Amino acid sequence: MESIALLFAASLNAGTVLAIASLGLLINEKAGIVNLGAEGMMLCAALAGFATVVHTGSTALGFAAGMVAGALLAAIFGGLVIWLNTNQYATGLALSLFGAGFSAFAGSRYVQEKLPEQSQFAIPFLSDIPLLGSALFRHHPMVYACVALVFALIWFLYRTRSGLVLRSVGESPESAHALGYPVRRIRLMAVMAGGALCGLAGAYVSTVYTPLWVEGMIAGKGWIALALTTFATWRPARVLLGAYLFGGVTMLQFHLQGIGVNVPSQFLTMMPYLATIVVLVLISRNPTWIRINMPTSIGKPFYPGA
Repeated sequence: MESIALLFAASLNAGTVLAIASLGLLINEKAGIVNLGAEGMMLCAALAGFATVVHTGSTALGFAAGMVAGALLAAIFGGLVIWLNTNQYATGLALSLFGAGFSAFAGSRYVQEKLPEQSQFAIPFLSDIPLLGSALFRHHPMVYACVALVFALIWFLYRTRSGLVLRSVGESPESAHALGYPVRRIRLMAVMAGGALCGLAGAYVSTVYTPLWVEGMIAGKGWIALALTTFATWRPARVLLGAYLFGGVTMLQFHLQGIGVNVPSQFLTMMPYLATIVVLVLISRNPTWIRINMPTSIGKPFYPGA
């Protein structure tokens, strides 16, 4: 039972990375923008966050640096696809490739660096509960902040005027423009907010989840986060559920190896990506369900003068 509790705790920790990045991408797509550059943004943010903590010793500043790096790259992406009307998919792929190359080049001096020792987090009294304490109440505050972020995003999207405007831009930018809303600026703000969350996820990876810097350390999490938005049919609560599911699949490989299950390590490494493919195939069997939930103008350029 203790082993299961530890697996559950590890799944929550791993799922937090995916959930934060996926929520950022969900904001983008709710506004009608598809950003395939999540992997590159997360890598650059992971480097920015790690370097900041190395030089300042502050994890909070590391998170802030990651968010700034993610928002800055997203702003460049937004300027290209929103104002210059470049292809969203090609530009996103270019951003992902740029982020991987730039982070590898700029991060070479930080490969051997170590972060200051971090304090252990635990909620008083609750963390002492057998099994439940180790499973739920001994996590970094960002794990709980992620859950709060999901509820805040649900409230924003479905209970506020600003959220309604954001969704209307993703559904029909022409109608929103006709009503006098600055569609391009709204999309840019959504893209930058999504980039900041991807950056926060990247900084969390390098400063808390695996507190070190190595080239390519995001290891496909940005691509899984992209798949999660479709898996969740663009619903924040489903994003959180899906993130924990994929986090559990990711950590299961280490759990099985730890208890001596004789499975080739290559197969265990494939499990998160195999699960991603299986889920997308199952969802694709019901295109009507996807079409009902998917923002109508997702991936489509908007020309105000048209």
